[in-house]
Amino acid sequence: MSSILDLEPKGLWKNFYSLTQIPRPSKKEEKIIAFTKEFGEKLGLETIVDEVGNVIIRKPATPGFEDRMGIVLQSHLDMVPQKNSGTDHDFETDPIQTYIEDGWVKAKGTTLGSDNGIGAAAAMTVLEATDLEHGPIEALFTIDEETGMTGANELKPGLLQGDILLNMDSEDEGELYVGCAGGVDTTGTFTYEPVAVEPGYAAYQIAVKGLKGGHSGLDINLGRGNANKIMNGLLHVAATKYGLMLASIEGGSLRNAIPRESFATVVVPEENSASFEAFVSEFAALALDTYREADGGLTVTATAASMPATVLDAKTQAGLFEAVAKCPNGVIAMSADMPGVVETSNNLAIVKSKDNTIVLAALQRSSVDASKAVLAGQIRDVFIKAGADAYSHGEYPGWKPNVNSPILKTMKEVYLQKFGKTPEVKVIHAGLECGILGAAYPNWDMISFGPTIRHPHSPDEKVNIATVDLFWQYLVETLKNAPVKVS
Repeated sequence: MSSILDLEPKGLWKNFYSLTQIPRPSKKEEKIIAFTKEFGEKLGLETIVDEVGNVIIRKPATPGFEDRMGIVLQSHLDMVPQKNSGTDHDFETDPIQTYIEDGWVKAKGTTLGSDNGIGAAAAMTVLEATDLEHGPIEALFTIDEETGMTGANELKPGLLQGDILLNMDSEDEGELYVGCAGGVDTTGTFTYEPVAVEPGYAAYQIAVKGLKGGHSGLDINLGRGNANKIMNGLLHVAATKYGLMLASIEGGSLRNAIPRESFATVVVPEENSASFEAFVSEFAALALDTYREADGGLTVTATAASMPATVLDAKTQAGLFEAVAKCPNGVIAMSADMPGVVETSNNLAIVKSKDNTIVLAALQRSSVDASKAVLAGQIRDVFIKAGADAYSHGEYPGWKPNVNSPILKTMKEVYLQKFGKTPEVKVIHAGLECGILGAAYPNWDMISFGPTIRHPHSPDEKVNIATVDLFWQYLVETLKNAPVKVS
């Protein structure tokens, strides 16, 4: 059986394989930071680890290219830790298991980490190559992009010397991204009084499973089911019709991933058990019919469970169901300037009970800062009116396009000459680090590009093998044709 080490370009796939062997979930990047630092030092290159853990590796220009603008190759080291419920994998200790299928590299039951491991591997390959032509290179490996963009936010001005930023964190080969959405998180917290369960109830575990999930920006327009919304629809109706009371709930795990699964422990009066079970079956069929095209693997089940000691008080339960029902979710507005591009969206990512609290976490994205602020305010109002405490946090800016960008002109010309067609120029409904980095380094001319990756932030994540080779060729030619410094 072939492995990714047999693929071309061999250097890039070798480095990507190395990254898959090192645990690197967001907030747990100690091992990958140490690995990257050692990688640079072994090459004899100037290597810096800043105060938060970003790694910077500098490589001098090849002879004859000293007059070129300095290029910063930027990628993030962390990956989204998502796995299927039946997969035995510890993201803090276990390597990712990769395999090849139908022209794609995939992972066995987990996220692959091609977001942004392919970009990091490309930078590593440039750093160790002896046969490339390029001006001064700085590789910037940031940390914690997926759960807060901590590395980008904490990068100090003046630390890097380059003129051009090539962000390698986009996911469609043949497309150049010149702008992105900003984002903000809104969290609501209910505090409840546990109520003892009286005799005469039957306990169930409700499971919403089989959804595709995906990236809460890139995939938000695909009409996929949100496990938290689906679960809430069932619980809300069953509470009214069958006397359901909620003991615990756990839906979603990451703010930037569309929730694929939700699990709830509930109790129902024994005399309503049969009708409740029939309702769940009917609900499951209706939900599958609703999402058959976008999420045909959806299942909704109710199975007998151990009796919980307590349930939520009635007021909190009603408030929770109201908050989730009224929280906007999905595409809120499409761009008036760029047809087909999402302007504003929300992802109700997490609904989770723990220690007599229930936390709701949602991520708002927009390319218009005012729209993002309005949406966050609306969601706070929904949560507060339902009885929760609510606040918004973790705001980061978008990236405004520069259609007169010199590196954009260069990369369009290089792609046309290399591949015989002009690349598409787009903005992306996702939070790239470019907006934050550009605020610290306003002189940078920035582009984001990459190979074709599908279903990032989910266990269905995969990267297209042929486009990785095209991406690499494009990167090599771009470095060779980088603009000359203006004296």
